[in-house]
Amino acid sequence: MRQKLKFINKDQSAFFATVRKRVDSYFKEQGISKHANSLMWVKTGVNLLAYFSLYGLIISGFFGSWAILGMAMLLGVFAAFIGFNVCHDAIHGSFTKNARLNRGLSTIFHLIGANPYLWDISHNVVHHTYTNIPGHDEDIEIAPGLIRLDESEKVNKIQRYQHFYAFLLYGFASLSWVLRKDYIKFFQKQIGQHQAKHPRKEYFNLFFFKFLYYFLFIGLPILLLPFSWWQVLIGFLLMHMAEGFVIGLVFQLAHVVEGTDFPVPNEEGNVEEAWAEHQMRTTANFAPKSAVASFLLGGLNRQIEHHLFPKVCHVHYPAISEIVKQTAKEFNLPYLECSSFFSALQSHYRTLRKMGKDAYHAKKRMLALQA
Repeated sequence: MRQKLKFINKDQSAFFATVRKRVDSYFKEQGISKHANSLMWVKTGVNLLAYFSLYGLIISGFFGSWAILGMAMLLGVFAAFIGFNVCHDAIHGSFTKNARLNRGLSTIFHLIGANPYLWDISHNVVHHTYTNIPGHDEDIEIAPGLIRLDESEKVNKIQRYQHFYAFLLYGFASLSWVLRKDYIKFFQKQIGQHQAKHPRKEYFNLFFFKFLYYFLFIGLPILLLPFSWWQVLIGFLLMHMAEGFVIGLVFQLAHVVEGTDFPVPNEEGNVEEAWAEHQMRTTANFAPKSAVASFLLGGLNRQIEHHLFPKVCHVHYPAISEIVKQTAKEFNLPYLECSSFFSALQSHYRTLRKMGKDAYHAKKRMLALQA
């Protein structure tokens, strides 16, 4: 069983109480809801229309193999966008104040191959509570033994090259999710610190919707399209490589860049800071002024605001970000931000190199001095 963690706020910081009060006041003064606005519904419609239209065009069989491969990869990209823009907010309960409608929108997650029930536990409960804490935040456990992000983990030879091959591994993120990860998480005794005791209906949902997804994206194309089974599997693989690369990269740029912490609890299992302060030290924004990033990535380029206010729909993050930034400054807390997508990408690359190649050579130098 994993060590039980607690956040210990030694200084009794009022940061979160203050920033929450100010954000609440903003919505009250503006007379607007914390949930979806017209832009959110437009984004939802655009992404769903694009996704189902692409699927229909592929299944129609009116196109040649190269065109279908291109559409399959684009379908994977839009699957990621639906996850970011629709399902992510719905599962957090921030899309609408109507809980039934949130649940309904959450079921779309099944149609991109993922399980909303397990995502709610592993992401909403575990990742949002124990962000970047090695051994507890499963979102940073990308490929154990291949990707090193924890300074307490021993570095090995292959990790000298992780700043190159990590990006390839991100492409397998959604494929692993669809074929392996959900099953492992469902049947392991514990997800993070959450004891896995699943309702009976979730056993049905897991297997029924996985089968439905495999049928729609593997079985039906084999039956309807003039291609052999192995050609269909290539299309399925490329679709998920595109989807996984987008998902993996976006999440890594929010937590694995220069300046973010990977805190290790003390022997008593305590993290010696308040939860909200912990979020400020482990989370970063990127491309905050990019309208394109905000539209496509479902607010995940503003992860600081998302981690502090997961019940607020992401379309409001640009407005409340100035409140969060100013309050953080008043309380002498970091507000980590990369000005563009590419600067965040460079920072992520340097972080991977530091934790891999640089750490390996530092270890060799130390062993040479000790010899």
